[in-house]
Amino acid sequence: DQNDIYKGYFDDAQIKDRPLSDWAGDWQSVYPLLQQGALDAVMQHKAEHGDKTAAEYKAYYEVGYATDVDRITIDGNAVTFFRDGDPVQGRYASDGYEVLTYKKGNRGVRYVFAKEGGDAEAPEYIQFSDHIIAPQKADHYHLYWGDDRAEVLEELTNWPTYFPAELSASEIAADMQAH
Repeated sequence: DQNDIYKGYFDDAQIKDRPLSDWAGDWQSVYPLLQQGALDAVMQHKAEHGDKTAAEYKAYYEVGYATDVDRITIDGNAVTFFRDGDPVQGRYASDGYEVLTYKKGNRGVRYVFAKEGGDAEAPEYIQFSDHIIAPQKADHYHLYWGDDRAEVLEELTNWPTYFPAELSASEIAADMQAH
């Protein structure tokens, strides 16, 4: 069931390769929204249903969402990272996926793409995680990147998170509270 998969409970047989087009589009980082206080209601909502205070959740997400890449566009095999409006672009091809098992027993799938060309500053590897484990258009995602494939896979505390650029802060907050 989709809800179990979203929470990280699934069988290996359910996992399928995904094309980069699943993440095509223009995406905004949610980190600035957190910093501006636009997600405070989400942190409050989490506190009402979780084991931390709103301030503790905000501190956790401050680390999780932290990034200087405020926008990403994905068009064909081209992925463009924007830092303060400055674009860096790489061209990427699928490099399979990896299944990670987390401390609490649930799992996640990282879809890995390796750079084939583009700007030297673009990372050698990008890894998507979006709670989806078979071809389907992403509605948001966590993106990990770096030049060492294995090292990037080990990153579990910082997961820059992107939502469609056309969504407002309040629309993103509403979507987050729905999960």
